[in-house]
Amino acid sequence: MIQPQGNRLIPRLGPILLGAVVLLALGLFAWASLLLEGPGFPLDDAWIHQTYARSLAQGEGWRFAGQPSNGSTSPLWTLLLIPGHLVGLAPSLWAGVVGAALLLALGLLVKDELGRHLRTESWLAWLGAALVVLEWHLLWSALSGMETLAAGFLALGLSIVLWRRRQVGLLAGVLVGAGVWIRPDLLTLLGPAAWVALLSAGDRRQRTTAWLRFGLGMVALAGPYLLFQFRLAGQPWPSTFYAKQAEYAELLALPLANRWLGLWMPLLAGSLTALTPGVMVWAYRRLQERRWADLAPLLWVEGYALLFALRLPVSYQHGRYLLPLLPVLLTLGVLGWADLWQRWQAGRTAWITQRVWALTILATTLVFGWLGANAFATDVAIIETEMVRGARWIRANTGPSALVAAHDIGALGYYGQRSILDLAGLVSPEVIPILRDQEALSDLLDQRRADYLMTFPGWYPALTAGRVPAFQTEGRFSPAAGGENMAIFPW
Repeated sequence: MIQPQGNRLIPRLGPILLGAVVLLALGLFAWASLLLEGPGFPLDDAWIHQTYARSLAQGEGWRFAGQPSNGSTSPLWTLLLIPGHLVGLAPSLWAGVVGAALLLALGLLVKDELGRHLRTESWLAWLGAALVVLEWHLLWSALSGMETLAAGFLALGLSIVLWRRRQVGLLAGVLVGAGVWIRPDLLTLLGPAAWVALLSAGDRRQRTTAWLRFGLGMVALAGPYLLFQFRLAGQPWPSTFYAKQAEYAELLALPLANRWLGLWMPLLAGSLTALTPGVMVWAYRRLQERRWADLAPLLWVEGYALLFALRLPVSYQHGRYLLPLLPVLLTLGVLGWADLWQRWQAGRTAWITQRVWALTILATTLVFGWLGANAFATDVAIIETEMVRGARWIRANTGPSALVAAHDIGALGYYGQRSILDLAGLVSPEVIPILRDQEALSDLLDQRRADYLMTFPGWYPALTAGRVPAFQTEGRFSPAAGGENMAIFPW
């Protein structure tokens, strides 16, 4: 039987030990990257945030490579990156510091909820928190330079607020409003809040007051976000919101079930697979006890995945668009596992099952952690040897007035420092209606008098056919992963 720990060292040293676990795990990922190619980001999109942050730090306003633009998916994340530029830190270093702080905060949040569930400061709560922060997708996210981990942290924070209060209020509204500054799709957190509000106790007056407080908190933050977007571009959402859906619209021809399952597969390549039975146990207990309001976060998870299956069913880059779901799911899995751990007290079979499942979770977490570190290093190496190398060539070999048509634009915007025509439409929204029409794109490049085309040749075969590149990266990592080398063509 699990007993409360009499030794006060566990609650005192717990945060320090958890912080050490976070730093060691992230250190492993960074070390793997340094051994392969060097520091950097595993996504080109991270350089988009860095370009905006540098522009703001230099007092140039919300601009991308000198162009006014609302191409940042996460204005709040961009703002968090500004201090690194003000003090002159390497972009990947400061983004990593912020990511590490978020991951540690996430672990402490999980531990606190586990401790409340177990009603003890036991080692089990700290172990559960450690299992969550060691999930390799979250480690990858912490060093990705993207807002993904911040989105997951906020979603888990709102879930815990709803679990504990069983009603909406000002704090819940503030969290939902803050969510849209991190990612527009976090507006879906309105769903679990509404679910809890419908099931909350109290008379009509109490419910109305709760809704008013919730609405006040949400509008106070979401309202300025909408005004911000309208002022930048005359539309309520960033251009990326429209561009990504247009770019991958052809995937909507696949059966919905295939799209939905495809989104989940990358997330199951990790400790979530071993913790899924815990999620099922947690949900079963809530259904058994008729605690319907507690199911709100799980309903949000399913609804969020369904929304992406309906509008943007892409699973590349380790399922990056669904990664904000992981903190909630992992926490539910750990809570279910801890619940069974406490219930399985008698008999040899229960003792064996308890230990085997615990070892399975731990082994899965560690094995995938090692594989994840190598995946991170490879991702960084591809971005550094393709996007960054190509952008540096542009900076060194083209005139200051050159116009470069490109896909992707992150590293190009940061290192190339030339005018850009974005073929993905993120900072050139006029491209969105013709994203897949290469003939129309060719006409646009002619009309805009583009000087260069920078892309992977296979992405635009009609645009690159018959053209001789002025430069090709010759990086070894992208071809080894089944891709191509970035090429720069005179236009």
